[in-house]
Amino acid sequence: MSDNPNSPDRQFPLERTRNIGIAAHIDAGKTTVTERVLFYTGMVHRLGEVHDGAATTDWMAQEKERGITITSAAVTCSWKQLEEEGVYKAFAGQPMRVNIIDTPGHVDFTAEVERSLRVLDGAIIVFCGVAGVQPQSETVWRQADKYRVPRIAFVNKMDRVGADFDNVLTDMREKLGANAWPILIPIGAEDLLKGQIDVLNKKAVIFSDDDKFGSTYEVCELTDEQRALADAAYEDLVGQMVDLDEEIGLKFLEEQPISLQELKAALRRATIANKIILVAGGSAFKNKGVQYLLDAVVDYLPSPIEIPPTMASDPDDTEKKVEIFTNDNSKFCALAFKLWSDKFVGKLVFFRVYSGTVRKGDTIYNPRTRRKERAGRLIQIQASQHTDIDVCYAGDIAALVGVKDVRTGDTFCDDGLDVLLEPPSFPEPVISMSIEPKTKADQEKMAKALQRLSDEDPTFVVSTNEETAQTIISGMGELHLEIIRDRLMREFNVDANSGEPQIAYRETITRNAPGEGKLVKQSGGRGQYGHVVIEVAPNERGKGLSIENKVVGGAIPKEYINAVKSGLEESMLNGIIAGYQVVDVHVDILDGSYHEVDSNENAFKMAAIFAMKDAFKKAKCILMEPIMDVECSTPEQFQGDIMGDLNRRRGKIASISARNALCIIHAEVPLAQMFGYSTAIRTLSSGRASYSMEPSHFAEVPANIVAEIVEQRGGSSAA
Repeated sequence: MSDNPNSPDRQFPLERTRNIGIAAHIDAGKTTVTERVLFYTGMVHRLGEVHDGAATTDWMAQEKERGITITSAAVTCSWKQLEEEGVYKAFAGQPMRVNIIDTPGHVDFTAEVERSLRVLDGAIIVFCGVAGVQPQSETVWRQADKYRVPRIAFVNKMDRVGADFDNVLTDMREKLGANAWPILIPIGAEDLLKGQIDVLNKKAVIFSDDDKFGSTYEVCELTDEQRALADAAYEDLVGQMVDLDEEIGLKFLEEQPISLQELKAALRRATIANKIILVAGGSAFKNKGVQYLLDAVVDYLPSPIEIPPTMASDPDDTEKKVEIFTNDNSKFCALAFKLWSDKFVGKLVFFRVYSGTVRKGDTIYNPRTRRKERAGRLIQIQASQHTDIDVCYAGDIAALVGVKDVRTGDTFCDDGLDVLLEPPSFPEPVISMSIEPKTKADQEKMAKALQRLSDEDPTFVVSTNEETAQTIISGMGELHLEIIRDRLMREFNVDANSGEPQIAYRETITRNAPGEGKLVKQSGGRGQYGHVVIEVAPNERGKGLSIENKVVGGAIPKEYINAVKSGLEESMLNGIIAGYQVVDVHVDILDGSYHEVDSNENAFKMAAIFAMKDAFKKAKCILMEPIMDVECSTPEQFQGDIMGDLNRRRGKIASISARNALCIIHAEVPLAQMFGYSTAIRTLSSGRASYSMEPSHFAEVPANIVAEIVEQRGGSSAA
């Protein structure tokens, strides 16, 4: 095989390809940044604004109406760095292919960010120049950390009143632990924002006031004040690289000059290794600073061949790892990271190719299902626009039409490769409601529609209440379920009634306890016999159910152990306090007995369920509720009223700080108490306060509230 990873047919070689995501807290300006990128790269010829419902990547009707991003949208563009006198750019004059995924900022749609970051090579994290690091900024940052995604930061909205670039840098270092250093410092702020200081080239980039689209700018010499800022920032960058990069460190120790080319290459290595975060400032809405941000994407974020090889596992032995290198000439391997129902083409499967190529009509293999399927159509996605393509290369992101049995996180590969890529992980739903069709004619349509929506969205779960036979839908928040209901009507023509939102409580145990279950049935002829002895213990938070088989001497034959485990897993679905799912339990299977004739798998499964229920009664079960991290921003005169209201909602005030004449209140509040809070906070502050929240953890429900929850659930406390 050739050392060259590129197919001769590629338009853009791998080293000139960038796969990036744009992520941030809600309303920090992600979609506006994306729209400007598309405009300056020539992909769109008219600037669309989010508030007008005209942004390219906000193409759903619900996104246009609400002015928020709901689903991640993929777009592809090309960018050529301009050759400018006195300015060094690593890829000047070379056209680059940039694949972008614009992600939602609202916490209810965090799964979209999760799965996008799983398949991207780099990211632009956008921060508001006024608000700095906000709660969802921290969530996005942790998600990027989890998948080791190299990133650069863009401090947006520097034209807004109260914008402070230095404050945001400090916020990033203190709240995120980021090793953040500026490379493009805004010149001016608020209505005096003019452009950027290019720290590395020591030039000023001044945007023309006469060009409202920001397409015209001039590269000038720095003023004395600007030069002092640039020199200090340059020295900081060199100082960081001396510590972070071996080549620069050696040059510094040997007192050799460090060229701009060498420093930029070192900054690129450090960014790709997640050792440094380079920061740019500007205003996407006012069209200042996006072109040089694109240059930074090209200069510092990795191409698909510069990231570490993707790790895959053997389907039969998950401990056995295989390295997948980005190479057009290797065997095909890709990850399906998103499903979407399109009214024109049917089910779209978004996928990222990690190695090899796939052509229209090729047969692809799914190791999860052990089935081969034909790639009917390959589509290049441009938000809501689809372009048919014949081939998809390593490092590309595209969509597939025609495959049937596929889930989010599935691997596609050549039959001879047979590996599983790590799927993205998703949080558990925290809110539920009942839903029923208004007419019998809608019954079947609703079932099919809900199935398709749950296939698309791993955080949307559909279940049936066994006692009431109601259909229950669960998701990440009120807005999430509201959008689902809206899509049922618009996309699937299903008219449905819904109940009040309900909290997805959990149950768990607090102490070790033994349990014994026995099924003995004799009704003439062959009977049923199963006997299981277990011990349960609290597990670490978030660990779920773990099982260890400690049976010795064949007290339970090996062929029935899987049936016992199946019974233990099933018993976790319904707790004994109010019938909610049980979480974080470790079970040791200790003993049991069997009958040579009457024992079978079903008998041992039932005996295991009886043993778990017996253990739960002795293990002091508690009810757990989702707790939200809430951040309220309010003028100081409303601080007391808002804190008092949070306390009435069983909230715990974590901290109070000041930012730009606003009081910032951080609190932990049960989700059950946050319904309708947007109306309450507006009323308390005459419409001048705002808030955001995100899931934090589960905590024990106070004893005086448990009885109310049990009564609402229609159960009775057995704990």
